[in-house]
This record gives sequence, C-alpha cells and structure tokens, in this order.
Amino acid sequence: MKLSSPTGWLPMPAQSLILFVVWLLLNNTLAPGHILLGAVLALTIPLLIAPTQAPQPRVVRHWAAVRYVGRVLWDILVANFEVAMRVLGPTRRLQPAFVAIPLDVEGALPITILASTISLTPGTVSAEVSEDRKWLYIHALHLEDEAALIAQIKSRYEAPIKEIFGC
Repeated sequence: MKLSSPTGWLPMPAQSLILFVVWLLLNNTLAPGHILLGAVLALTIPLLIAPTQAPQPRVVRHWAAVRYVGRVLWDILVANFEVAMRVLGPTRRLQPAFVAIPLDVEGALPITILASTISLTPGTVSAEVSEDRKWLYIHALHLEDEAALIAQIKSRYEAPIKEIFGC
C-alpha cells in the first residue's frame, strides 16, 4: 500500500479547489477582491493544516474505485428492497445476529471504507473494529448463513478495496 502525505506548495489540490469554490458560492460574487481572497484562503489553509495530517494510502487503481462505487450504489438499492420485503412482508421472522469478520485489509482508511460500506448497505451495520484491527464486528438484521455473509462481504467489498489501495 502506497502512502501519501501532503507536501509541496499545494499539498491538497482537491481541497483547495473546493475551498475556493465554496468561498465564492458563499459570497455569491465574482468580484476581484473575493476571487483573490478565496484563492489566498484556498492556498493558505491547506498549507497550515498539512503538517497535522497523517499519511494516507493512495488509490492505485482508479477504475477499480469507480466500479466499487457503482457496485455499492447498486447493493444499496437492492438491499433496500430486500429489507423492506423482510420487515413489511408476511414473514416477520427475522434472525438478527452479530458476526465477526476477519480482516485482510490494513490501514485505517481501507478499514473505515469497508465498515462504512457495510453500514450504508441496509440490513447490516458495522458495530466495532477490534483493537488489533484484525476483526470487524457487524450486526445483520437477518442472518441465515454466517459463512455466506462473510464470503459475500470479503468478495464484494474487501477484495475490491484491497485492489483499489494495493494492500
């Protein structure tokens, strides 16, 4: 996994651009003074906070990240219908359970993305990461097969995250 830390005269270019655009939108003007002040703030603020930022893993496979976002959006849509059918349908026999998922990804950001993805998908929520960052504990609204759920999470979410960050 490649780590990147903010360095140089423009340590966070995306954040600088966002700061600049938001400044102009908040002031609702393109007056030269506001453009200049927005540019100064957009360059200065990231320079001041850059030393406080921890190194983060770099995305090494950008198209894999795009595919991952599409997959997660699709899974959220499908899971919404599945949860609605379980909760509102004639069979209200839910089998909630906690599941411990062994983690192969390393690093705070990849683990956070995995946990967030699980929480975004209706029917599951991330509960805790073990202190050694080797286990992710999740709660499932309905669980029929623990091994199948673990295999699904590892193949649909964890494997692409490993590919995206090269870890």
